[in-house]
Amino acid sequence: YPQPLQLRVSALLYPLLGACFWASVAGYKPVIIVHGLFDSSEDFKNLKMFINQSHPGTNVTVIDLFDRSASLEPMWKQVEGFKAAIYPIMQNAADGVHFICYSQGGLVCRGILSTLSEHNVNSFISLSSPQAGQYGDTDYLKYLFPQFVKSNLYHLCYTGVGQRISICNYWNDPHHRDLYVNSSDYLALLNSERANPNATEWKKNFLKIKKLVLIGGPDDGVITPWQSSQFGFYDNNETVIEMQEQDLFLRDVFGLKTLAARGDLIICSVPGVQHVFWHSNETVFHTCMEKWLE
Repeated sequence: YPQPLQLRVSALLYPLLGACFWASVAGYKPVIIVHGLFDSSEDFKNLKMFINQSHPGTNVTVIDLFDRSASLEPMWKQVEGFKAAIYPIMQNAADGVHFICYSQGGLVCRGILSTLSEHNVNSFISLSSPQAGQYGDTDYLKYLFPQFVKSNLYHLCYTGVGQRISICNYWNDPHHRDLYVNSSDYLALLNSERANPNATEWKKNFLKIKKLVLIGGPDDGVITPWQSSQFGFYDNNETVIEMQEQDLFLRDVFGLKTLAARGDLIICSVPGVQHVFWHSNETVFHTCMEKWLE
């Protein structure tokens, strides 16, 4: 016999109510997404959907700032802009928030975490972000600087004019290390590769996060070397030195070694993912992100 309407409605309604109740009891923390170079908030529909399917009721905000060509603005300017937009969300989240920061956005988020003493970020998920810098002949480079290749871009990037372009703020030429250290107004300071009077305070601020999740993979095709997404980088022979052998890790300049010792540094490598697909790949979400968004 067909079920009475009331029973059928109940069968549909109760699981839904249960999910809503669970979301309110579990109190999933708000998730803040920061986009990368040439992206906009529109590009993260799939990621928002994955989060809402796995953690119903989660408040997910993709910050709609510095979209498309505006993402070339200097990194510190972006940090201040994103910070102003994100801070009210933090203030309304008593139990804290999570960051998912994609590509260049992962470096923006580090700037926020380092300079905002009252942040309440639990998981900082760095999604294919050039955390140790960028040095590669990518399509982005050819589009932005058609007259340059990686070997001569330092002529532009390590000047006052160059440092007004976001990509130059983290361009890390392993063959011109001194120029990078002395000229980079952003990454060299974040990594304390140049003397930074705020280094101690920035490290303290950064270490307020509960988890650092570093996601990347060998088929990325944009982040160069791809290990930069996990703080590995080239030496002057363009041999990749992994994070654990990097000076910034060994000297614990901003807290990587401390996070590792705490058990709060998570490395997640996924082959077969091209750079533009990290945030729309469901396997990446379930493998590398889902469990850190409680």
